[in-house]
Amino acid sequence: MITKEDVDHISWLASIKIEDEEKVEFVEQFNSILEYFHQLDEVDTEGIEPTYRVVELYNVFREDETLGSLSQEMALRTAPRRENGFFKSPRIV
Repeated sequence: MITKEDVDHISWLASIKIEDEEKVEFVEQFNSILEYFHQLDEVDTEGIEPTYRVVELYNVFREDETLGSLSQEMALRTAPRRENGFFKSPRIV
């Protein structure tokens, strides 16, 4: 069962400010979600093979192709700041 302290901890982990009135609502909602999981625990799954993937996809990546590189002039063409053939950025200390 989720408590107000659990909601405090979750909000701290997510870096979200939650008001006290909202915490009561979140406790109810989280407990409602957990109740659905308890219902799933009651389902008889004996003899059913686990499903790890709903859609059978294999190697959906494209083939690697080597392409020509940009010349230094083309790469720097739209750079807002450049110096001596390089990109120039503000100094960060």
